[in-house]
Amino acid sequence: MRNLITRRLVGGAVAFAAAAAATIGFAGLAAAAPVGNLGTLTVNKQSGLDIDAPSYTTSAGCSPDSDGYNLYVYGPGGFANGLVGTTVTDVGFSTSGPISLVQTLSFKDIAVDNSTTIVPGTYTIAVNCVDQFSTEVKGTFTKDIVFTSATQWNVPAQTSPTTTALSASPAAPVTEGTAVTLTATVSPASATGSVQFRDGANALGAPVTVANGVATLTTSALPQGNRSLTAEFVGTGTSGSSTSAAVAYQVNAPAAVATTTALAVTPSGTAAQYSTVTFSATVTPANAAGVVQFFNGANALGNGVPVSGGSATFTSATLPVGTHSFTARFSPANTAAFEPSASAAVALEITAFAGVSSHQDISTTVLAGELTISVANQNVILPSPVMAADGSLLTTSGALNPIKVTDTRAGNPGWNVSGQVTDFINGANAINGANLGWSPKIVDKSPVQNITAGAVVNPANAIVPGATAPAGFGLASARVLATAASLGGNGTANLAADLALNVPTSTVAGTYTARLTLTAI
Repeated sequence: MRNLITRRLVGGAVAFAAAAAATIGFAGLAAAAPVGNLGTLTVNKQSGLDIDAPSYTTSAGCSPDSDGYNLYVYGPGGFANGLVGTTVTDVGFSTSGPISLVQTLSFKDIAVDNSTTIVPGTYTIAVNCVDQFSTEVKGTFTKDIVFTSATQWNVPAQTSPTTTALSASPAAPVTEGTAVTLTATVSPASATGSVQFRDGANALGAPVTVANGVATLTTSALPQGNRSLTAEFVGTGTSGSSTSAAVAYQVNAPAAVATTTALAVTPSGTAAQYSTVTFSATVTPANAAGVVQFFNGANALGNGVPVSGGSATFTSATLPVGTHSFTARFSPANTAAFEPSASAAVALEITAFAGVSSHQDISTTVLAGELTISVANQNVILPSPVMAADGSLLTTSGALNPIKVTDTRAGNPGWNVSGQVTDFINGANAINGANLGWSPKIVDKSPVQNITAGAVVNPANAIVPGATAPAGFGLASARVLATAASLGGNGTANLAADLALNVPTSTVAGTYTARLTLTAI
């Protein structure tokens, strides 16, 4: 009976203390459970019932400025502000070693005496070292228990502390794109869980399961710059979590890739004046972006040519007579990605032309459904071809601009003017040059001249590109425009010719241009 009376008296004191706490806490604000700043408590058993009043052992002695202790229970609901489980006492008190003490009231008694109930949740047992005279708390030991129901509790399993260390290989600095292996070493090696590698706040890949204390990740995705790498170990079971110290890791921009440039000149060795010379540059590696500038000695040939698929091409028909030395120089679009390069010099001799040469550019615009020819200045414009009556081909006609031939040579040897045309070109499409024919004529001449107009050359019957015209058809081969007899060429003559062009009906719409070269010998 005395024990019961004691419990009730203590219960009354608890009720008074709780009321006072509510008044001081202003409008019943819940007090946070204290932190065990002096250490922890060990419970005499790992699970129990609400009717238990467990015993505890502190992890050390109380602070020297205290002379007693009490015990409070903090938790959800009515336990939020802390309820007394043991009033202030000095039984077993010590400042030099652990204290063994008993919770005077059971959990159920504490709840009943304070007109509350136990609800599932985490409860903190707090043993406070106090000055019994002033009741000031000098330090606290704590332990969490968990009520899984209103009547059953247990002590949560303790997690074992771990440490995590991070290393990176190869050693910094590295070039962007290098495969870097990150190795996390977790101690103790028996720890279970996974490691999330990070670059700053950014996750690198998915978490990696730890095996025998080690987790590794290889990545080539580290961007250039000074990286801050960490390894976060998340433990499972009784393994605690830990994070490595940050590892500074320098990733440099990739070095510029060396390039080579090779030059081919066609034709090689020698070429006649006014003939077309093709310059072909090959840049390696083929993905190098930039332009190639072709040079004749120190002089640039035209504008820079963009590189496409490792190649750049330039043509010229205006190289002067003489020996030339050509080079091709590659300038990268991004000097941080590729280095410039220059080809070896390629020699070419331009020989004097064997006669007098002239040319007229002939253009035709093939429209959808008809052909239109347009040229400017000295160019010849043929009308757009139209469908023949039988539907077998398209036809158009026109005339050459007058050609003036003046001969003032001593000896009056006479002369011959001939013409030859290339294929009509529109990008990858063409009209066979043999489809162009002419009817030569003499516009006027000096009275003393003895000139004969060349024979009529009929156009081929709209043959396809690459086909050979029948003998005598078309201007794809050199044809005579006019001939001056010996002793009958001195003076000035104006020549012309009517043109006729047959076009296959399969010709794709567009503007087609051919070059007619006229040679006086």
